[in-house]
Amino acid sequence: MEFSKKTRELSIKKMQERTLDLLIIGGGITGAGVALQAAASGLETGLIEMQDFAEGTSSRSTKLVHGGLRYLKQFDVEVVSDTVSERAVVQQIAPHIPKPDPMLLPVYEEEGATFSLFRLKVAMDLYDLLAGVNNTPPANKVLSKEEVLEREPELKKEGLVGGGVYLDFRNNDARLVIENIKRANQDGALIANHVKAEGFLFDEAGKITGVVARDLLTDEVFEIKARLVINTTGPWSDKVRNLSNDGEQYSQMRPTKGVHLVVDSSKIKVSQPVYFDTGLGDGRMVFVLPRENKTYFGTTDTDYTGDLEHPKVTQEDVDYLLGIVNNRFPEANITIDDIESSWAGLRPLIAGNSASDYNGGNNGTISDESFNALIATVESYLAKEKSREDVEAAVTQLESSTSEKHLDPSAVSRGSSLERDNNGLLTLAGGKITDYRKMAEGAMERVVEILKAEFLTATSSSSTLRPTLFQAESSIQQMWIPKSKPLHNSASLVASTARKPSILLTFTVLMFLRSLPSLTASSKHQVSA
Repeated sequence: MEFSKKTRELSIKKMQERTLDLLIIGGGITGAGVALQAAASGLETGLIEMQDFAEGTSSRSTKLVHGGLRYLKQFDVEVVSDTVSERAVVQQIAPHIPKPDPMLLPVYEEEGATFSLFRLKVAMDLYDLLAGVNNTPPANKVLSKEEVLEREPELKKEGLVGGGVYLDFRNNDARLVIENIKRANQDGALIANHVKAEGFLFDEAGKITGVVARDLLTDEVFEIKARLVINTTGPWSDKVRNLSNDGEQYSQMRPTKGVHLVVDSSKIKVSQPVYFDTGLGDGRMVFVLPRENKTYFGTTDTDYTGDLEHPKVTQEDVDYLLGIVNNRFPEANITIDDIESSWAGLRPLIAGNSASDYNGGNNGTISDESFNALIATVESYLAKEKSREDVEAAVTQLESSTSEKHLDPSAVSRGSSLERDNNGLLTLAGGKITDYRKMAEGAMERVVEILKAEFLTATSSSSTLRPTLFQAESSIQQMWIPKSKPLHNSASLVASTARKPSILLTFTVLMFLRSLPSLTASSKHQVSA
């Protein structure tokens, strides 16, 4: 089906001629996901984007659909459960985009290290369990120092004690957005880029009934009427909520900037993605990734208050990343003159969010002391000095010592928020690219609920609101989860307990302990080295 400048012009024309069921502001991955599910469910859907599709945050990621292994250091299993389950769905429905790409994680003996070898093995085994790949060819491997250097000989040898390899996925972030946009268009959504929402239309009760939009290619100003408007503009969410708002200004978002640098592969040649601590004791980790004949690395994570459309790479960003990478790859000696390209993107984090955002927000997970106590008990179990009951007691103690916070009721995935303002505007914000389908599904449930409650007897421009619309949830599930490829049983079971942290923690630990016999004597020695 054609998707071109011609269809853009036709979409703008049609949006002015009818009242949409749902108008989406924002054409990044979040808006694209909502548009696809809305159009597939039978809603008369429109989407406008002031830039090009995915031009903002959604094309400036690390180009991974990664599972968040580092969250398992503190048994933050809910985050990883959600992420790997969603990754499995996306990989099933778009296998040409996410591609398996095993990640190497070298472990250094240094202050502030994220992982020891034993912690890494525990985390990788839990990760494989949640991803449903334990005891399969893609399952993780613990590596000795020599095996790590055999894979990546340019890595720093001093302090290296070993490492691990685990399943991860590379991603073409912009293409994922475009594929969703094109499918939504194919299913009947009216979609136009370079159209900016400049204000809202209101009824006599002060409820939003549409937007005042500007075609940035022709400078034409026009109106788009809609029963419901949803704001999916990422870092711009506050700005859109505050359009035509004379009262208290919304300030929900806390954007952070992430920078990546690109060099020729001859400067730093890696055979596979590598993920390691910065070595600065700041609790952060950095990726170095090969792609085509180039190598790129990142990312930074700094609060940002500048121009949202044009975040820039600063000298401070460059110095930070070059210092880290040259430390881990001492022979690279990369300078600013070697940098061929770069990109800076803004993460749409939510201020005060207690969930585990990319920058490691406080979600009330367990302390190092509590974790170490559990690990000591497990080590004693491996040495046959303690029983399984001792481990279960340690898990119980761990649960009672943690103050893990629950998701806000408005959240539809970890780190995300779905809110409706008094004027009727819905705002779907936060989240990560891996969670986009789940966020869209949660938003659609709310959209259908509102349309049923407030517009059931309203007349659409084409017909009365369709009864089949209200089976949207089941139709969306059927479209997104192929019956021929069910999710792994372990991942499904974990997902079913996602709102029960204690049960999930106990389940995961005990499932891991059940797999402990698979650790051979040699691997035990390697892990404890």
